[in-house]
Amino acid sequence: MTAIPPRSTTKKTTKAAAPKKAAAPNATKPVKKAAAKAPAPKKAVAKKKPVAKTTPAKAAAKLAGAKKPAPAKKSGALEPSTRLAATAALCKRIEGVLDTNKGEDISVLNLTDKCSFADFMIVVSGRAPRHVSALADYVADMLKKTGTPPLSIEGQDTGDWVLIDAGDIIVHIFRPEVRQFYNIEKMWAMPAVSR
Repeated sequence: MTAIPPRSTTKKTTKAAAPKKAAAPNATKPVKKAAAKAPAPKKAVAKKKPVAKTTPAKAAAKLAGAKKPAPAKKSGALEPSTRLAATAALCKRIEGVLDTNKGEDISVLNLTDKCSFADFMIVVSGRAPRHVSALADYVADMLKKTGTPPLSIEGQDTGDWVLIDAGDIIVHIFRPEVRQFYNIEKMWAMPAVSR
């Protein structure tokens, strides 16, 4: 039998390990060249204005001598007669929509001298709760198309009495029984009380 030589005696070619270089303390990070720093811009220093010494008498004389500018008219505000004419025209349009859609017993009350919250009040009857709600929808749609959407609509869910606040115009849409019970026209048709 032939003997197998031990493993340690076999030839192995090993590469000699390269000698390790001494590691510098910052060897892991590449050294960056210091960028040349530009000098920081200087902040502007505000110069103090000399304080003028005035006495109350001088200030009063200065104010008295100054002309007061005329108050500028507001561009959005209309003169009262023009605003009232525009409101009356819108009231006629609302009345036309109610008449076209079979609103019954339409009455328009002029409130210009009676209250401060509205110029006109329109009272109309609808045949049934569904008709009352439909009339309110027609009026609201017409107001939106004219560019003056209603400020609020109350009571449209029940359909007994719908109140539409259109700014200077208040619209009441009733079922006939409810209208007869509240009788709003009689209350607002009373003459204005002079103070």
